[in-house]
Amino acid sequence: MPNFCAAPNCTRKSTQSDLAFFRFPRDPRRCSLWVENCRREDLEDKTPDQLNKHYRLCAKHFEPSMICKTSPYRTVLKDNAVPTVFDLTSHLNNPHSRHRKRIKVLSEEELRKMTERIENCGEQEQLKNDNTQNEAQFEEIEEDLPPITPQEKEIKDYLKSLFDILVLMGKQNIPLDGHGEEWVEESRAFTPSNFQSLLESRITAGDEVLRRRFEMTAVNVEYCPVTQQRQMLEVCESCLREELLREVRESRFFSLVTDEAVDISGEDHLPIFLRFVDESNNLREEFAGFLPCEEDEDAVFVSLHTEITEKWGLNLEYCRGQSHVNSGDYALKLKAVASKLMEKYPLAVCTPCSTCALNIWLAKALPLAGVQMVLGTLKIIDSFFSKSPQLLSELENAIATIHQANEERANELKEICRTQWIERHDAFEVAVDLLEPLLLCVDSVNSNANFSRHVAFEAYSISVNLEEFEFIATLVVLKNALSFTRAFGKNLQGNTLDVFFAASSLTAVLHSLNEVMENIEVYHEFWFEEATNLAAKLEIPVKLPRLYLRQHRPEPGFELLPESYYKESLSIPLVSRVIQELKEIFSETHLKALKCLSLVPSVMGQMKFNTSEESNADLYRNDLPNPDTLPAELHCWRIKWKHRGKDVDLPSTIYQTLQLSEVKFFPNVYSFLRVLCTLPVIKVESSKYDCGRKRLRAYLSDTPANHRSKSLALLNINYEVRHDLDLMVDTYSKMYPEKVDEQ
Repeated sequence: MPNFCAAPNCTRKSTQSDLAFFRFPRDPRRCSLWVENCRREDLEDKTPDQLNKHYRLCAKHFEPSMICKTSPYRTVLKDNAVPTVFDLTSHLNNPHSRHRKRIKVLSEEELRKMTERIENCGEQEQLKNDNTQNEAQFEEIEEDLPPITPQEKEIKDYLKSLFDILVLMGKQNIPLDGHGEEWVEESRAFTPSNFQSLLESRITAGDEVLRRRFEMTAVNVEYCPVTQQRQMLEVCESCLREELLREVRESRFFSLVTDEAVDISGEDHLPIFLRFVDESNNLREEFAGFLPCEEDEDAVFVSLHTEITEKWGLNLEYCRGQSHVNSGDYALKLKAVASKLMEKYPLAVCTPCSTCALNIWLAKALPLAGVQMVLGTLKIIDSFFSKSPQLLSELENAIATIHQANEERANELKEICRTQWIERHDAFEVAVDLLEPLLLCVDSVNSNANFSRHVAFEAYSISVNLEEFEFIATLVVLKNALSFTRAFGKNLQGNTLDVFFAASSLTAVLHSLNEVMENIEVYHEFWFEEATNLAAKLEIPVKLPRLYLRQHRPEPGFELLPESYYKESLSIPLVSRVIQELKEIFSETHLKALKCLSLVPSVMGQMKFNTSEESNADLYRNDLPNPDTLPAELHCWRIKWKHRGKDVDLPSTIYQTLQLSEVKFFPNVYSFLRVLCTLPVIKVESSKYDCGRKRLRAYLSDTPANHRSKSLALLNINYEVRHDLDLMVDTYSKMYPEKVDEQ
């Protein structure tokens, strides 16, 4: 459908012009300036959302200095762009043209005030956003190209065929390489690369463009060099990501989430997800790409900031949340990165992630070697038993044997083992109950000739870790110390009402942990006794860690008791760091945001409509369209739901509230909820929009590290995202013109 220019006396449309067309901005202040300058009476009563969705202005109405190209194929406006070039007189010679775009007649005084106001606003915006890209929504309009020659058309069709193959390989998770011909040059048993094989198959299937291209080529020549394949893959990745980023820019506000570092072709990379609310008011968490891991935390910050702002074109001023799910050294680095981001962008509040249980998140953040050993071992155990039903059956048999006196608990543990139990809120409690069956099972697998040597060796390795007293002591301390945060964390991943009340219960959780810290001698005595009893049951000796004994030679006549060692090196630092992490992650800004969930009608009802959001609403005051009317609007919002009809149910989630047609009559509440929804701690309600992390794990599980590719991974994980082969060809032609000339 063509786009028509909304300016008076302008008849341009996108199908007849090579000009770019731009949407009206959603920002109320800028949108008002656009409408005033247009002088269209019929646009004055429309909301910014309506104008953004239905009306455009062509580039002829902006000064050239206001327009810039962020890439060879995209034209955008600067943040402070205001249309100033209009024809407001030619309609006088043609009165009939006034009926469709009626021009408002202004007095000289009105004209003078409007001019001064726009000039002052333009100067302020210029000082503030001189070097930033436009985040206002825009319409991508491809430039009309002159007629192409038959040779150019053939090259374009040829490139489209190549891109089509690459997109297929990405979405179907087919690696580029074959069976290792790059490493074993002398072997003739290895097949060509997967890309070349698919290309040959397409020629055989009747692709005339490819056939004509290669029918005269020597049989030992590779059709498309590896370098060109990688360049084209980068273009595929860029174009697909841009489709996703366009939606993020249109939603304006977003949050940033990183996951555990992964191995991509021998190098560690951080997966990056973006959370935003789309135009249908669906909260989405989408995979956006990988970031190479740097050794230094400052380098990680610079790399992340550069990637998001310069390469992806997002404005971090609109980032309203961040969450980093990592363990070990990366957890410490990203904690420093999060602090730097919050220093520069105070509203990018750091929160836990809704997809990770709070207790697991806290354990990953603890810089204690024993804790990281436990987490790593549990991850290995989960991976080991998920390999085959036979191994899982062996574990279930071991559970039945150990817990034969308690059949109900045995059945419960069997059911738990069929799930991702290491991600549960009570994962450490489950691990303690499973410890004896796990040891029995892996010992049985190790001695069972029906399993391969590789499986037997893995079982033996797990057995070695489980038989360390350090593992048992750390697991028991984790279970007991984090029992105080279990219910709190479960509420954070519950419904909206649970999350709201969780924000108020943090004080009680911290009080309990501080009491533990003050009486750590007593608590540690009970915890250590539990660990020694469990070790005795498993016939495991109570001793100091081997690494500690190797690094510290005891002085003659001095013996360090295990109980004292584990108190000083485990219990005290663990409880202390958990308290510190809770205080840092649940900052005042974060708690204020969670308390604003009282805007959801079901929470209002639970509070007997006696809520006061005004004190916390200042947090996002600058994000609201009409902040001055917020108190009156909130009062009307409460009255609306308090005096609702008897047959009207109270919406219980932000999503349900945003889907109400009448919410648009409360623009501040509507905007507030959309911003609040992006916080990483808020659960994504629809599984359709929360599958990026699952698809990433599936890709990593199905693809060996040496076959992984950042570009192919993005295509595979976002296989539902629309792709445009023509755009890919045009982008490639502009980025690598010398390659096209060589074709």
